[in-house]
Amino acid sequence: MELRKRINDALKTAMKEKAQKRLTTLRLINAAIKDREIAMRGTGEEVDLAESEIQAILAKMVKQRQESAKTYEEGGRLDLAEAERDEIVIIEEFLPRQLSDDEISGAIEDAISKSEASSIRDMGKVMAFLKERYTGQMDFGAAGPQVKARLSA
Repeated sequence: MELRKRINDALKTAMKEKAQKRLTTLRLINAAIKDREIAMRGTGEEVDLAESEIQAILAKMVKQRQESAKTYEEGGRLDLAEAERDEIVIIEEFLPRQLSDDEISGAIEDAISKSEASSIRDMGKVMAFLKERYTGQMDFGAAGPQVKARLSA
């Protein structure tokens, strides 16, 4: 629960410093994590979320905000787009470092060889391998076409 502790510590610090925007974003993160835990409890499981699950939640939150910022920009609401980008910066503090393009290419090659993928039909295996190891470190929406291109070649 290292990540969960870091988020809660940051929340306490934001409260003490009266950093309102940061505090609001951190509360949104905690709410998303609690929502996921409650959903899991509904299935009869009584477990705390693993680090990878929390990272997946954070990655999803970043993606949602990126899409919102783009929509706000297209609508001419630059103030709202900037607010979304500010939230992205705060959320990304708790995600692992993003892989570079070269590192993503290497990870894809590694996933293809280790999963013994030979055709486009094996794309699911490759993507599952990548998600298992690189959650929060790469954009799978961008990696998908690269995997498809390599398996089609």
